[in-house]
Amino acid sequence: MLENSFPSIEIATLALADALHPLAFLAPVAGVLALITAFLLYRGVMTHTEGDEQMVRIAEAVRQGAKAYLNSQYKVVFLVFIGLMALLGLIVYAGLEPIWAMVGVPIAGFLSAVCGWFGMKMATNASARTAAACRKSLNDGLRIAFRSGAVMGLVCVGFALLDVSFWFFVFSSFGGAEWLPEFLRLGDGDAQSLLNEMVAVLISFKMGASLQALFARVGGGIFTKAADVGADLVGKVEAGIPEDDARNPAVIADNVGDNVGDVAGMGADLYESYYSSIIAAIGLGVAAAFSLLAITAGTTEEITTLGLRMATMPIVLASIGIFASIVGVFVVRTKDNASFHELMNSLHKGVYVASLLVVAAAFAVPFFLIRPLGEIDGVVDWWRFGASIVSGLVAGLVIAWWTERCTSYEHEPTKRIARQAITGPATVMISGLAEGMKSTWACLLAVVVAILFAYGFAGGNENFLMGLFGVGIAAVGMLSTLGITLATDAYGPIADNAGGNAEMSGQPPEVRERTDMLDSIGNTTAATGKGFAIGSAALTAMALLAAYVQVVQTQIDKQIRSEAEVALAAYQSDHDGADPTEPFAQYLGYGQFAVVIPDGRTGDDGVLEPLATGALLVDRQQLNPGELATVPRGARFPLMPDPRERQRFETLGRELSLADKRGLVASIDLSPDNDSAERTDVRIVNVKRASLDDVLGFYNVTLTNPTLLGGLFIGVMLTFLFCAMTMDAVGRAANVMMMECRRQFGKMREGLRAHGTPEEEIADPERWPMQVHYEGVDYPDYPRCVEIATTGALREMVVPSLLVVLVPVACGLVLSVSGVMGVLAGGLITGFAMAVFMANSGGAWDNAKKLLESYGRITADQFLADESARGKVPEQIRDAIHTRAEEMQRTGHGHEYVYGKGSEDHKATVVGDTVGDPFKDTSGPSLNILIKLLSSVAVVASGVTVKFGPVISGWLGM
Repeated sequence: MLENSFPSIEIATLALADALHPLAFLAPVAGVLALITAFLLYRGVMTHTEGDEQMVRIAEAVRQGAKAYLNSQYKVVFLVFIGLMALLGLIVYAGLEPIWAMVGVPIAGFLSAVCGWFGMKMATNASARTAAACRKSLNDGLRIAFRSGAVMGLVCVGFALLDVSFWFFVFSSFGGAEWLPEFLRLGDGDAQSLLNEMVAVLISFKMGASLQALFARVGGGIFTKAADVGADLVGKVEAGIPEDDARNPAVIADNVGDNVGDVAGMGADLYESYYSSIIAAIGLGVAAAFSLLAITAGTTEEITTLGLRMATMPIVLASIGIFASIVGVFVVRTKDNASFHELMNSLHKGVYVASLLVVAAAFAVPFFLIRPLGEIDGVVDWWRFGASIVSGLVAGLVIAWWTERCTSYEHEPTKRIARQAITGPATVMISGLAEGMKSTWACLLAVVVAILFAYGFAGGNENFLMGLFGVGIAAVGMLSTLGITLATDAYGPIADNAGGNAEMSGQPPEVRERTDMLDSIGNTTAATGKGFAIGSAALTAMALLAAYVQVVQTQIDKQIRSEAEVALAAYQSDHDGADPTEPFAQYLGYGQFAVVIPDGRTGDDGVLEPLATGALLVDRQQLNPGELATVPRGARFPLMPDPRERQRFETLGRELSLADKRGLVASIDLSPDNDSAERTDVRIVNVKRASLDDVLGFYNVTLTNPTLLGGLFIGVMLTFLFCAMTMDAVGRAANVMMMECRRQFGKMREGLRAHGTPEEEIADPERWPMQVHYEGVDYPDYPRCVEIATTGALREMVVPSLLVVLVPVACGLVLSVSGVMGVLAGGLITGFAMAVFMANSGGAWDNAKKLLESYGRITADQFLADESARGKVPEQIRDAIHTRAEEMQRTGHGHEYVYGKGSEDHKATVVGDTVGDPFKDTSGPSLNILIKLLSSVAVVASGVTVKFGPVISGWLGM
């Protein structure tokens, strides 16, 4: 038996508000500056003309359609959030989640929706203005489109940083205030518990942003791709009219979809990514700092200050990233008649300037925050945190560069797909799938290298949590320039809509050429934006895995502590109100102990009082399951400090009270009749001081645990099932859209015949008038197609989204914490790889179609007679096209298109593009939200999982 004697010291509690570094106040300043800059850019864009009357009419139709859809979507999402708040209310009522979750979750969801709304509003106002500006010069069009995209980028980062910094300041300053009612108070009086609960609450908030983002992405993606597929297959392939021809019934719905899917959806998506990365890094910073209590000679005050500084680091870095993004936005400009390469370089210039400024900030921020604290054993040098940040930023740039190479028609992968069109749509599909699969290796490798470097630089080899903080701060580094990278993404659909407006309003050919150039670049920049979102999602989800364990630890602490207080009250009742004279542990079942320590804390009058806390059995090999089952619930056992820990702290020259020790020893009676004949000493761990390894060990989070393996398979299954459901949803909605387009084309033919139009004109849709009045209806009937897309999107988006919410909750109840960890890991790995594959395949298919269109319309006669026309055709297939042209000429079809727009090759790439559309704009980008929403739901349901998971698993024999 071990000697039962230990000294008692007071646990210091700092006033966290006084410990905040002045740099922390950059966050609200940067957030406000981002919103002011966005407003000024909006005002600047709105001073430009929307063009002639026809351009204004088309823009207004798109605007009204986008507003109508988002209003309908928000009504559905509002009802879902009402149900979510009811469930949260039950969890809060049961004491398994702080009441603050019911405040922060809807606010985060609301701000995510606001970002999408403002992005849509700006985009629908900018498209016609971009087309009108292209009548003057390419540079004017680029500036309007890009600065309009920057409005959404700056709105997203501004609102996200203001939201995070507001709650950070409120909770760190007042979260544990005694004047707050107890149900609003965080922590139990000391700085560590306050910071830990603050982190748990902040991470739960992101569920609101994640859920809204998923609805925006899935719903908007279904809307836009249903319209796009219908417009392409019926308009381009069947009718043979241009993509944005005003005679296409789905053309307005297609343009509306660009705004509600690619703009509003992407805005909500990247708001959530940015928000999540900052919160995950805050949580890991706090956990990493307090993990040093067990391995360093630093005092509680020093460690608390360090924890607050590390939590402040991602907020300050994001603040400087906003300043850098604003500078980058104003750097972007180009000359008129610029080439594709020159236009891309002008956009790259803004991103690279912002990135260089962030690189400087990456080292300056830890220099000012960490270096002044002096030497604390176990903390890496300040410059290593800077290296971790740069690792994430560089990985983001590499992913963007590689995505551009895989999707731009300036590069070989997309050219290969376009050349495969010579043999029809089947080979286009095969080539696109292969290119997308090949493209995953570089993105995956970039993230792996970034994780390893960020982890190593931050000291992960010495302290696991410190390394994970390096990964978390790397994710913030990757997204720090989101203000400008999101601008390059939103610029794409704005340019696309500008091209549609120019086509429908009959602008001169040079205007359409300029908007086509902007649109082609927009396809690539949209793909690189998706690459950034997916890469950051992988790093953030990796950090959130550890943050989930931290939240589970906080939940265990709260739940066991309440039982320990009951045990203390029961002891006092049994002994006529006397405080315990010796520390003891009371067994609660499932390897959990309520711990009562007589001199564990100092009361208001300076007198030592008993402390009720919790502990976990981590060395399970000391007891087999049969022996543990014989220990009766409620049995009390003597408690002693772990002698190994005493030795370690003597080496460090420190001495801690039992309440502050990590390792404890309980002397358990295993005899059936409790005669103390079979007493054994087992090691248990103080929950509050437990390490990440302790919590993982308690729940047996290892690959040999079948519940973890089951969770892994469920996470993989969920990824594929989610993709299947969203792809199928697009297919069903597109089918209805195509039927409607065919019906309207039929009505237009009937109307033309009723007006006596010759059959040869009716056979050529390009000779039709722009509008046909028949049976009291003006065709094309655009509102009907918008209504069909809206109905389909709202009906189809709910089930896949709710599936992502229900699966981690169900797994937590049945498979406990280890099963949830498996779901998160399986969803992360397969979701990341699948998202890269789908985004790059879709982008490459789209640009293969654009490459064919860039050659213009080449008839067989032109190809055979004109050397310049032959020179446009890729050399690898020129002989095959020559043979085809000769055959067409011999059979009297020399006037038909042999290559380029309208040719059979072009139609094959259109088919590829219709498959790629839901790949790159619905299922693919939704996956990066999925892998983060899984963690958000897991965090919010962590209290339920901790309380009921072991019970239900026990019933099921697991």
